[in-house]
Amino acid sequence: MGEPLDYGHFDIVLAEYLQKRHYSKNKLAEEANLQRTQLNAYCKNEIKRPDLDVLARICYALHCDLTDIIRYVSPSLENEKVTIGDTTTGGKRNGCE
Repeated sequence: MGEPLDYGHFDIVLAEYLQKRHYSKNKLAEEANLQRTQLNAYCKNEIKRPDLDVLARICYALHCDLTDIIRYVSPSLENEKVTIGDTTTGGKRNGCE
């Protein structure tokens, strides 16, 4: 059957988003009705199967889009540590911008 295909992965970059906006985890946990341990797991990118309801509550509380807190890492770019949509690359992949 061969090697499994590498489709890339998603990174949760919530901690980076909070830090850039000087937004506290305590405030977010309260506003999004999350347990602090659950929020910490999202901030540390330790979630294997993200809960869409939790992500919706986080986005609602932060007034942000899902793409602000989650990034897709392409397998072809993974070794370079570059993410799709990263303005530093200026590159396109398969016609996507």
